[in-house]
Amino acid sequence: MSNIITDPNLIDEILDRGTIVEVLPTNEKFKERLLSGEKLKFYIGFDATAPTLHLSHAKNIMLLEKFRKLGHEAIVLFGDFTAMIGDPTGESSARKQLTREDVQKNVEKWKEMIKPLMNFDDPENPPVIMYNHDWLSKLSLEDVINLSSNFTVQQMLERDMFEKRIGDKKPIYLNEFMYPLLQGYDSVSMDVDVEICGTDQIFNALAGRVLQRRLNDREKFVVANTLMENPKTGDLMSKSKGTGVFLDSEPSDIYGQIMAQPDEMMEVLFINNTFISKDEIKEILKSDNPRDSKMRLSYEIVKILAGEGSAETAQEQFISRFQNKTDEVAKEFKVSNKNISVVDVLIETTFAKSKSEARRLIEQGGVKLNGEVVKEDNEFSIPKDGITLEKGKLNIVKLI
Repeated sequence: MSNIITDPNLIDEILDRGTIVEVLPTNEKFKERLLSGEKLKFYIGFDATAPTLHLSHAKNIMLLEKFRKLGHEAIVLFGDFTAMIGDPTGESSARKQLTREDVQKNVEKWKEMIKPLMNFDDPENPPVIMYNHDWLSKLSLEDVINLSSNFTVQQMLERDMFEKRIGDKKPIYLNEFMYPLLQGYDSVSMDVDVEICGTDQIFNALAGRVLQRRLNDREKFVVANTLMENPKTGDLMSKSKGTGVFLDSEPSDIYGQIMAQPDEMMEVLFINNTFISKDEIKEILKSDNPRDSKMRLSYEIVKILAGEGSAETAQEQFISRFQNKTDEVAKEFKVSNKNISVVDVLIETTFAKSKSEARRLIEQGGVKLNGEVVKEDNEFSIPKDGITLEKGKLNIVKLI
């Protein structure tokens, strides 16, 4: 059994970094529990609704890892049941429902993506992966009715997106209405002390707090983390919309994607996705050239996700291409057919590992042919003098 670290300085370093927006019921009570020496059970849950994760998911896992390093139990919960329902979004329509097979494929990819972010090889206190299909699929209709008796319709309708749907005269489906109830039951089944979530998940997390108190007679803290929005535009990274810096990209692409972020995002990314101290971050951001600060940021994030060697290689490639201008002539690549689809050519050039990844790159606007952004997967013909294919900013070939 691991010892619990109660050093006030280490705890304050986590709580005061700027990633945590609020703790419910109060920050003071939460800090008191952390200083008590009691081993707490933390969890963070993700619905596997898309095949990839982005940096906004990564920072939540990094926060969970910090509490695990203090000696607390850490659970990564894959919502392989709730993903089939779909958490109601801020959009005016329901999410597309996924099959169990879709969700399982996504989960397997996610497991690989989070490995660099947590020490699963810790011999004393490794993180635990759990799946809510294990208990939610076993609930009977009687169980569900009993659970639902803990909430009123009025309470559920207080959720922002439900209010928006009603105002827009859009439908609210019963399966969406049940979502907070089922996610809340995760806390009961795992019998947790703390849930880490984004501010968009506070409603669901509080449903779990109610159920945990009533069914297990346990206090559950809700640690609401930032959503990493652009401080100027309010734009968010989104796996459902295909926007953001994605963890399954190649290291050079991740480096380039971070370099392409607007300058106002640098402090947000430094705070949330690196382990550099706040004081050092302030010094880095004082640089006269924002590009130098952004290169340090890109290096640090790639180092966490792919290792120091990959970070050095990605940085060298970036410098070579954009600073030294030594790669202005694209390499030639001979394709299998004169007429070929965009998805197929991305796979042939190894710019994408699968058709789903290739389609996602297209949806993100990350693919260009002769400098024009490709908007959909169409078949195209390669002219005699060739055509230039670009993936992001760092991958470019001349197709012949």
